[in-house]
Amino acid sequence: MSKLMEVLRAVAMAAAVAGVTGAVLYQFFGLRVVVYGGGTPRLAFVTPAQAQADAIERHRGAQIPAAPTAAVAPVAPDLATVESAVAAATTATPDWSDFRGPARDGHYTARPILTSWPNTSLSPVWKQPVGGGYASFVTAKVNTLDLAFTVEQRGSQEVVAAYNVATGREQWTSKWSDEFKEFMGGDGPRATPTYFDGFVYAQGAEGELRALDAVTGRTVWRTNMLTDAGATNVQWGMSASPLIVDNAVVVLPGGSRNHSVAAYDHRTGKPAWFVLSDRQAYSSPMLVTIDGVRQILVLSASRLMGLAPGDGALLWEFPWVTMYDVNAGQPIVIGRNRVFVSSGYDKGAAVIEVTMTAGRGTVREVWKNNRMKNQFSSSVLFEGHIYGLDESILACLDAQTGDVKWKGGRYGYGQIALASGHIIVLTEDGDMALVRATPEKHVELARFPVLDGKTWNHPAFSDGRLLVRNLKEMAMFDLRK
Repeated sequence: MSKLMEVLRAVAMAAAVAGVTGAVLYQFFGLRVVVYGGGTPRLAFVTPAQAQADAIERHRGAQIPAAPTAAVAPVAPDLATVESAVAAATTATPDWSDFRGPARDGHYTARPILTSWPNTSLSPVWKQPVGGGYASFVTAKVNTLDLAFTVEQRGSQEVVAAYNVATGREQWTSKWSDEFKEFMGGDGPRATPTYFDGFVYAQGAEGELRALDAVTGRTVWRTNMLTDAGATNVQWGMSASPLIVDNAVVVLPGGSRNHSVAAYDHRTGKPAWFVLSDRQAYSSPMLVTIDGVRQILVLSASRLMGLAPGDGALLWEFPWVTMYDVNAGQPIVIGRNRVFVSSGYDKGAAVIEVTMTAGRGTVREVWKNNRMKNQFSSSVLFEGHIYGLDESILACLDAQTGDVKWKGGRYGYGQIALASGHIIVLTEDGDMALVRATPEKHVELARFPVLDGKTWNHPAFSDGRLLVRNLKEMAMFDLRK
């Protein structure tokens, strides 16, 4: 009995020490449970949001000259401000203007990139702290500078920031008070901004929508799209990147009573139209041409749809319901009139064929399987094959049949992009890998760490240079040949 009591006392003492140690690590060193893809919890040291914001402020303050902060303009725009912004950006040219590139398909085609990487490392041109959140970068040459734009969480503010791609120096910021918090997905803004014709269109996790002068960061107009639509936020926050369609910026607030999809005049911010009553998900709208008809492709929480660009009228639909209403991957247009769609939570993938007749579409399912499950990443199409993360493993499917060509390489719930016949994988743990885009077999050419911590942000490009970021770091790699 005495030996048993000694063992129990030892266990109790060890538990007490562990408890005290854990409390100290939690209170003073930021030890937290961080949820990774697939709901996997991990212990990690997390910098408090305000401490991270203060560190960024000190870092940016050391950059000379100091970056200006853009003032907030009234909701109703000054037309002279609009005209001056257009005039100032007349030499602007986009390179990676939208989420996952100009076509929102994850394919970089502006110039060839270097694909002979050392297996040990690829040194960044610059690396620096960044605010939290899951937005990616968009890029454009504005006047004489290559600029990159993103949305960050800095303390209790959401911040749109413009950076000089060559140096990493902050050019301007636009800020507002909002702090979206969510335990499973994590905190901060989600939606990647959009660049178009001298303006940056940025969206916050709680529905803030702004048009900003790309040169100065001045607010041309602003609104809150959730308020306009009478909508409540979705569980993991507003995540769909704004889409420019002709004279409108199209967003997905998800309001009922025909306010699910919204369009605003992209110059003035005045509402243009509201349509549908779908609960929205986390995929971004796309402007595509299917069977010769130009249309907006929208993946809501329950269906894939084609909408008329002028007024949002429903052209066709395909039911696509998943667990927890999570549709986050981007569809892919294949050839003239086929569309690939994929979701996680054991849903899988499908290819449909859309035939347009007299402005209306009929849909036929070509194939469907559970061999590609894009939970919150998106696949890419190359030479008749689809490459993507099936949950956390890279896979290749035949686009015509859905047959699996190979599966290989565990990259976690990261993101991928296609360039020069190769797949760039930014893994969930912050590694970067280069994989040959071939249906023959999985060929990983290089892999090495580039960012510290959980990384769900999509890679972006600017004139052959690769931009990556996560919740706390950002870096640029020169891949120009």
